[in-house]
Amino acid sequence: MKFVKIALLFLVFAASSGLARAEPPTAPRYKAVAFDFFVLFDANSVVPAVEAAYPGKGAEFTKLWRAKQFEYCFLRSLTGRHADFFEVTGDALAFAAQAMKLDLPPEKRERLMTAYLTLAPWPDTLDALRRLKAAGVRIVTLANFSGRMLQANAERAGLAGYFEELLSTEVNKTFKPDPAAYALGPQRLKLAKEEILFAAFGGWDAYGAKAFGYPTIWVNRFGLPAEKLGVTPDAVAPDMKGLLELVLGRS
Repeated sequence: MKFVKIALLFLVFAASSGLARAEPPTAPRYKAVAFDFFVLFDANSVVPAVEAAYPGKGAEFTKLWRAKQFEYCFLRSLTGRHADFFEVTGDALAFAAQAMKLDLPPEKRERLMTAYLTLAPWPDTLDALRRLKAAGVRIVTLANFSGRMLQANAERAGLAGYFEELLSTEVNKTFKPDPAAYALGPQRLKLAKEEILFAAFGGWDAYGAKAFGYPTIWVNRFGLPAEKLGVTPDAVAPDMKGLLELVLGRS
């Protein structure tokens, strides 16, 4: 009897002092997360290379270059004239240089193109991927970047091992926001689209993913206004903290 009393006292003490077994963690809300690549890698990490090539014009040039990249994707999708995204990036680079009346000799072009193979990950990328993978969440990209670009950047940053697949829309010769591009996620993961959270970097991508039927979070790194298209993502966050809270229930 004395032993029973001691055991009961210990259980009460353990519960009050936090020694009792913790509640099991809740299951992730989604089975997989499909990332646009710029959610993970800083689009503006090319600015130093551009600034070195064109002093005083780095930010302006980069903004025009990136806008033209995606404009060319949209135009190629509409006209059925697909091209490798690295090629598209080169065409956009040539346009930006011409528009700003700047020289683009071959050696300068090569240095600037290499900047898109050596992007810097955002400071919170590694921790977020670690937490998702530890929780059993499947991780893929779903990006317009070519497979070569995805692989080069992920390997250089030491992140390749966190992805089940570095999935590029080049697989079926599409570009987002074509619904056929978004359809690659469920096809490759063998999951219903409702089981996959899509993480968008651009407001237009958040619109396209949500219109397709994905649960969607817009990781609005640059604090931009939402697109006025009548469709809104399920969540908006400035960084990975909001994504982790949505998927895991904690930051």
